[in-house]
Amino acid sequence: MTWHLSLENIAGIRSGEARIEPGVNAVRASNWQGKSSFLYGIKTVFGTDTPLTEGQDQGQVVLDTDESEFAVDLHRTNGSVTQSGKPYLTDDYERECASLFSFLDEDNEIRDAVRTNTDLEELLTSPLDFENIEERIANLRAERDQVESELERAKTAADRLPTLQERVTGLESDLEELHRKRASLDANDTTADDVPREELSDLQAERNRVSTKVERLENTLERLNERLSNQQEELKSLSVPAIGDVEDELSVIRDDLRDIERDRELLQSVFEANKRIIDEGRVELLTDISHEMTADAISCWICGQETTRDSIESQLDALDQTISGLRKQARAYRSDVEELEAKRDEAKQARRRRSDLESDIADLETRVSETEASLEAAETKRADLDARIETLGAAVDETRDQITEVESDIKYTEAELADARDELETTKRRAEQRNMLADEYESITEEITDLRNRKQVVKDRTREAFSAALEDLLSRFETGFETARLTANFDLVVAREGREADLNALSEGERELLGIVAALAGHEAFEVGDTVPVMLLDGLGGLASDNLEVLVDYLADRTSYLVLTAYPEHASFDAHELSPSDWQVVSLSSDVQASS
Repeated sequence: MTWHLSLENIAGIRSGEARIEPGVNAVRASNWQGKSSFLYGIKTVFGTDTPLTEGQDQGQVVLDTDESEFAVDLHRTNGSVTQSGKPYLTDDYERECASLFSFLDEDNEIRDAVRTNTDLEELLTSPLDFENIEERIANLRAERDQVESELERAKTAADRLPTLQERVTGLESDLEELHRKRASLDANDTTADDVPREELSDLQAERNRVSTKVERLENTLERLNERLSNQQEELKSLSVPAIGDVEDELSVIRDDLRDIERDRELLQSVFEANKRIIDEGRVELLTDISHEMTADAISCWICGQETTRDSIESQLDALDQTISGLRKQARAYRSDVEELEAKRDEAKQARRRRSDLESDIADLETRVSETEASLEAAETKRADLDARIETLGAAVDETRDQITEVESDIKYTEAELADARDELETTKRRAEQRNMLADEYESITEEITDLRNRKQVVKDRTREAFSAALEDLLSRFETGFETARLTANFDLVVAREGREADLNALSEGERELLGIVAALAGHEAFEVGDTVPVMLLDGLGGLASDNLEVLVDYLADRTSYLVLTAYPEHASFDAHELSPSDWQVVSLSSDVQASS
């Protein structure tokens, strides 16, 4: 599916448009013709950048994909640029993934981190910050608690089934016996007037039902009051620590820990570089040496003062002690962080428990009030029925008392049997939900576990993807190193001639290649291709033309649309060529030149 992109006042392009075809698209031109600016236009319409041309107050990028149109407007207000419209990506998580793992231009943060040999872990796991993992876990826990309650009710229902079935069978037997007794009494009954007897029988049956209801309501009220008392006692004894001070202290300690780690890494790099120079006896690479009778005189390559090897080694030992001290401080801070995080989690858990208790207490108080009202109404109705039965009983012939009693028992038993059958069916349906609820509980538990392990899983997948991509690419390139890997902490380790090599000792092209491989690892680990169908490639001056062609061929299989910049002297790719000859770009005489 062909894309059509039009730009106005984006970076170094005043106006321009081009078709982007599926597969490889090469923007081929010399310097300052708008190649990189075109890629900035794609980043703009995807919602990850706002490169408004300097001196302009507004700009626009429109992307027509046949299926939909996306348009982003840029506005400069009080010196800052804002965007509006309909970008391709609207989710911050997707934008972060695209910026880090799909848009591999010269400004890509991962490529830059590899160039400067800085920390990769924060960048390669950055999208996780947008996934709200803790909030999702909390929601799933609440959902699982609800499922667990329903599962317990289903299990209780299954346990009650034999008793309920026995009760139904017993009531059915009792009813058959009452009907046989009633038939026998009818055979001996010669009284014609059945009206008072029928009414009395109805009243007695109704009183029996109301009495049963009163008993059930009393039992329910007793259980509710007991639960309410327990919840109130627990709430009263619950201690909820203040979380604000813990959060503030945690933030301060984390900042201090980052400062210490940064200082340690900086000093470590200084120590290792100078230590290696001394250990390998290559001081002459940096300064002059005067060989004298007692000791070699060395000009310090930092300050220029004359010194000795022993003095330098002594300084290095002191630096090593300082590094050890910083490492010890970092361990202490990490311990403090873990302790404070535990306090914070304890406070959060106590807050959640307090909220749950308050909600449960409010619900129980409502149910107690409703049950008390129902009980009062039932007792009033029973008293009224007792009075009416007493009045009507005097009007019924004593010879008919036995029939009346049997009829009353029949009606009561029929009502009890109907209730028992309804309860049995309801309990059966609830019991049948056990397997479904158990599966749902297990599924939610697995999802919680997956979320808890999400960061480690992503890190493992990233490292595996890095190794796989590098192995594949090394089989296509002739590099000066044999292999490279990401450590558990995402340190980039390179091996040359069977030994660990300094990343700074690699060529520019080799570092650029490793930077792209690191970004591709994140691209696969976060499955970015599912949401971002395009990949951008720019700023690869360190790669020879034939190596660039190999890299492009490799990347083309990993995205639907690959857009890259190329100079006229680069070899022709099997690609759709985009020429900026019709674009209006910022002139060389302007304050702002078009990006190269």
